Amino acid sequence: MFKFILKRLLMMIPVLLGVTLVVFTIMFFTPGDPASIILGDMATEEDREIFREEHGLNGSFIEQYISYMERVIIHGDLGTSYTTKLSVTEEILSRFPTTFKLAGLSIILACIIGIAAGIISATRQYSLFDRISTMLALIGVSLPNFWQGMMLIIVFSAWLGWLPPSGFSTPIHWILPAITIGTSSAANIMRMTRSSMLEVIRQDYIRTARAKGQIERVVIVKHALRNALIPIITVVGLNFGKLLGGAVLTESIFSIAGIGKLMVDAIKAKNTPMVQGGVLFIAVVMCFINLLVDILYAYVDPAIRSQYMKGRKTKFERRIANEG
Repeated sequence: MFKFILKRLLMMIPVLLGVTLVVFTIMFFTPGDPASIILGDMATEEDREIFREEHGLNGSFIEQYISYMERVIIHGDLGTSYTTKLSVTEEILSRFPTTFKLAGLSIILACIIGIAAGIISATRQYSLFDRISTMLALIGVSLPNFWQGMMLIIVFSAWLGWLPPSGFSTPIHWILPAITIGTSSAANIMRMTRSSMLEVIRQDYIRTARAKGQIERVVIVKHALRNALIPIITVVGLNFGKLLGGAVLTESIFSIAGIGKLMVDAIKAKNTPMVQGGVLFIAVVMCFINLLVDILYAYVDPAIRSQYMKGRKTKFERRIANEG
């Protein structure tokens, strides 16, 4: 297992280098002068030139990229925000807890709804519940988050006045953003759970467990669900990593001070260090989420765990050797 984790960590290096190169290239060749955008129309050409000199914007593409990578690799410095004059790392880390809370609440809601609905739909295939939940899942996948968020604000904030339309300071503020993101993730999880469970419950060992008189709840939870978890874990991990990267539109709609809103504001101002640092942070988060998902595979599926332990004797093998 240790070798596998080390190998995956080393594989992250070229991925992150590629991400930094792509983002830096896009930001460099995007039309617009950061000095003019940030300083405004009232700034003189001399002020703009001083700004470019201070932030190293006068060099060529290669010079600026090498300088940026030297700061990141050698000093661990993601740069300084053009607008706030604060460290990019500090800005991102100060916003990350809010995004983490939003992502955690949303993925918990999505798992509760999606896995439960998927199991019931699979065990009662073609029933009324299955048809309705499948239709709702299709709608949930198709609806854009920004439209759903605005509709929730109009109904529950403007019309009914039950919930606040913006902010994320108290538990009552968490409800609308979590529902906005959680329902779309729940639709993906529900569809994958239903598909995976339908494939598993038709296997011979499920019929054998039922023939032995096992309670249906035990058959579904202990035998079927456990063997259907691999694709479900994959979907949950991908959705959680995407949410940790910042629910950009949702955070903007509900005025949540998270990574997503930070990135939107940085792109508008062409705040290159903030955009590059934010995307690099998101890439690191996604890499670690994928690594965690792969490790979870080993704990769920003994066949995968045996591949990680190749060359090592299992407890059963050691017991047989000792008895022999």
